[in-house]
Amino acid sequence: MSVDQQAPPRRLRIFGIRNCDTMKKAFTWLNDHGLAFDFVDYRQQGISAEQLAAWSQRCDWKLLLNTRGTTWRKLAEEQRRGIDESRALQLMAAHPSLIKRPVIDCGEHLLVGFDRQRYASELMALMAFPESTETE
Repeated sequence: MSVDQQAPPRRLRIFGIRNCDTMKKAFTWLNDHGLAFDFVDYRQQGISAEQLAAWSQRCDWKLLLNTRGTTWRKLAEEQRRGIDESRALQLMAAHPSLIKRPVIDCGEHLLVGFDRQRYASELMALMAFPESTETE
């Protein structure tokens, strides 16, 4: 591919809840580093059980489940005790605030949560080498 035919920059998809402080940190980091993204607010738009199951195939469901927030603490003890993947995915679909934020779709894998160092290493590398749609 010649310089004139460079692929457009890849856009990331970031999922979360707009007013979350962790999301605000992620938005700031992405903007400061000039990374284009599309935002999906799963509190407003909801999230399907199918989407959660697909995410669970790409990262450990335990990483997706936010057990530190108030939504988790407000669940009945019976709902929290002995939680497994199936129940966790059902709860996250019913209560999107149980999903750890942000979730960034990087193609083959997901970045869950906000970590400046991980963003720097994984996102900057990903964006520096966009997938080519042509063979050289």
